[in-house]
Amino acid sequence: MRDHSTPFVDEPALDPALLRTLAAAGLPATGRFHLKAGWVSRAWVGDDCVVRLNTDERFRDAYRHEAAVVRLLAGSEVPHARHLAHGDGPDGPWYISERLPGRTLYDAWPAADPHTRHAMIESLGSALRALHRVPVPAGLLPPWLADALADALAGKPWPAFHPPVVSAVPQLVEAARRRPGHDPRLLADVAEWFQERLALFAADEPVLVHGDLHGSNVMVDQGRVTGLIDFAEASAQSADVELDTILRWCAKAREYPPTPHEQGLDDATLTEVPGWLRGEYPELFERENLRERLDVYDMHEALALSAHHPRPDIRDAARGRIARLLAGHNHLDRLVW
Repeated sequence: MRDHSTPFVDEPALDPALLRTLAAAGLPATGRFHLKAGWVSRAWVGDDCVVRLNTDERFRDAYRHEAAVVRLLAGSEVPHARHLAHGDGPDGPWYISERLPGRTLYDAWPAADPHTRHAMIESLGSALRALHRVPVPAGLLPPWLADALADALAGKPWPAFHPPVVSAVPQLVEAARRRPGHDPRLLADVAEWFQERLALFAADEPVLVHGDLHGSNVMVDQGRVTGLIDFAEASAQSADVELDTILRWCAKAREYPPTPHEQGLDDATLTEVPGWLRGEYPELFERENLRERLDVYDMHEALALSAHHPRPDIRDAARGRIARLLAGHNHLDRLVW
């Protein structure tokens, strides 16, 4: 997506890739389109629809998975964009959905007054409760994430760092052990730490979770959520998995820009979000041993980064995160919820 101060490229549908995609979907190339960039896609926002092209081949069948998830939402109270078409073409996988009213929460947040911000988060809580009530197939997992788990077991690099999958923690420890320069004592401590917490997840009842909820994946208009977007990471997991990204976004919002070259929100403006969300959806926060569970989710990401990220500096930073987690500290210390 984009920063709220960045102008759109607003022009008729002239881009050859956009024209080919609209033709493949049987849709007219009429009206004007806003070109947007994202982390793994390009998007054109038209008068009535949004066209996305996946530009990262690692995310196999992400749009097919998203289409299947959106079908699960039909008839529910979950605000979302209706799926129009998806497929594969010479420019890569594509997905077309209806255009929702409003703009992203990321875009709307800086200029919103406290009352409007509160109302938007309350609306988000209602949307999440509805999402977690949607019947979900057992074992639902994005195909690209299933590939990543299989690759990790085979000792191959794993480019997927979220959503967290608790059962994958031991294999992430083993993957980290294969990295040159790893700290054997640190990883032995992680393995013991995880085993002490594994029983916390024994009675989990999976629900449909979005898996990547932050400001750029929520559409708002006039103080309410008009849609949750981008279900490429949706899976069947415990509902509190949803808090892993939401609370990290609140504590470290600058690390969640809509594109790699932009800036995230000021996290000081999000300090009340956890409390507002809890006020609307209290049961999401009432899971027994919630802090310990969230720490395991955070360890999952830190291990994945330590084992598989291509940049040495990020791997080193992840090892620092792991050490702090073992000492009982992480980004959750900054939050009141």
